[in-house]
Formats: sequence, C-alpha cells, structure tokens
Amino acid sequence: MRLVFMGSPDFSVPSLRALAQAHEVIGVVTQPDRPAGRGRALTPPPVKVAALSMGLPVFQPHRLRATDATQVVWDWSPDLIVVAAFGQILREPILDLPRFGCLNVHASLLPRWRGASPVQAALRAGDSTTGITIMKMDPGMDTGAILAQASLPVEDSDTGGTLTARLAPLGASLLIETLPVYLEAGLTPTLQDESLVTLAPLLKKVDGRLDFGQRAAELERQIRAFDPWPGTFLEWQGRRIGILRGRAVSSLHLPIGELAELAGFPAVGTCEGALVLEVLRPSGRQAIPGDAFLRGTPAFASGKLSPREGAG
Repeated sequence: MRLVFMGSPDFSVPSLRALAQAHEVIGVVTQPDRPAGRGRALTPPPVKVAALSMGLPVFQPHRLRATDATQVVWDWSPDLIVVAAFGQILREPILDLPRFGCLNVHASLLPRWRGASPVQAALRAGDSTTGITIMKMDPGMDTGAILAQASLPVEDSDTGGTLTARLAPLGASLLIETLPVYLEAGLTPTLQDESLVTLAPLLKKVDGRLDFGQRAAELERQIRAFDPWPGTFLEWQGRRIGILRGRAVSSLHLPIGELAELAGFPAVGTCEGALVLEVLRPSGRQAIPGDAFLRGTPAFASGKLSPREGAG
C-alpha cells in the first residue's frame, strides 16, 4: 500500500515513524521552514527532520490547495493519506484522491475540541480526560466519522507541552492498531454527535493576555495550557511580562487587578481568589522566580493593573 503522510510539529513524528516501520511511505508533506529563535534562522519542522533521517521524500508547499502543489500529491498516487497536525486544510481534490481516503490523528476525543488547539482547550477548560481520535476526513473541520478513540487522564501538573508529548505516542499506537482493521473494511465509522461539539480555534500570541476579571483557577489553567505556546503575559507600566507559572489561591481576596505580596511572591486579584505569580519572564530577559523578581522590582507589589494592562 502506497501511503502519504502529512504533519508538521513534534506531535506528528511518532505517527510518521510508526507508519514508516509498518507501511510504505512514499512521500511526506509538511509546512515550509520558518524563522525561529532570537536569530530568526530558518528552521525545519520536526516532521521534515524525521522524514529526511529516514530517507523519505519531503514536500513543503506554502499552500497545498495550489494547483501545482496538488499535482505533486496526485503524481505520488497514494492509496491512503494520513494526517497528524499538518497545519493546512485538505480540500476535496486531495480528499478524493486515495482509494482508502484520508485519515486524521486528532488530539482530542471528538466531537469535543474540534479545531487547531485541542490540547490547550482541554487544559484550559479543566477537562479530567482527553485522548486521541482516528477520524476519516471530510471537507469540514474535524467533522468526519470516528474510526477509533483512546483516552488519557489529564494530570494536574500537565502543560500544553507535556500533555501533547503524552498524547503523541498514544496517537501513533492507536493509528497502527486501527489501520489494518480499517483497510480490511472491518470498522464501521461512527458519525459525530453534533450536539456535543466544542471548538478549539487557532491560537495567536495576543490570546495569551491574562484577564484578571476571570477566576484565579481559570487563569492558572490558562498558564499551563498555553505553555509553551502561545504563552501568557500581563502588561505593567508599559512593560510586557510573561507569566510562566502561576498558582490560584482561593483564600486570598483582592480587588480585580490589585497587586500584592504573598509569602514573598507577587499576587494579583481576580474575580475569585488571587493568582500568585511563581515564575515570570520580563520582556528581553530570562525567566525568574517570582520572589527574586519582587526583590528586584518591589514596586510591582503595590498598585493596580489598569484594564488595558491587565485584561486588554
């Protein structure tokens, strides 16, 4: 069977490696190299690095829907396309190409958290369980019929990064377990229950701004969910300060946005409880524990964040 794989970030790599061990992967489609780091050097996506290490052909279209890009995939003539966090939407000319269709390895228990950021959405909502869905793709956004699912408990300490890292091998193993049964027509796809749909849209840097009109517990979850991307931050006296770790304290009551000190650490009032800022990263500087930051910037523990600075 001739198989094409489409994926980009670290989450996709275990699925690619598992497929390459069990099947003939004739081509890999991934995102173009992007500037990264302080030097803004062009950096390949993790899937490209993995594919080249296995000697697999790599194609990096800026827009897969472009006619010349579509033609490349057509020329490969795949029997099946497997997608895992590719980062571009597949249109009907591609979806209709393989005789076995296109399958997606999605990092949630669909129909909960359709969209580009399911891991962050599950953490931010306080879900106790998430998982992987193997889905037969259709033209909609994660609307296709479900072939298989596997669940995973969400730990209290999970961040967007750690939960993604735990889901990635689960996705690979479920994919390899599901494929033979699917190819032998031994699976009956299950339509998604539209009444249970929740959405997880693409995140942008600005989405990381903390709104202290929310509950402290919600902000704590947001900080964990958005680590490492897009990160969370507040603005104080015109300076952007990244918040890498925070802790909700329900027993501390401060007016919304009011700054204070708690056991040597900075804290901010919310609509319910206070958020203690345990690790911060001022713009252009390294991460610093909250108590060390406060010793160097004692004025931070007094006053109040304005709506623009705190909640934007």
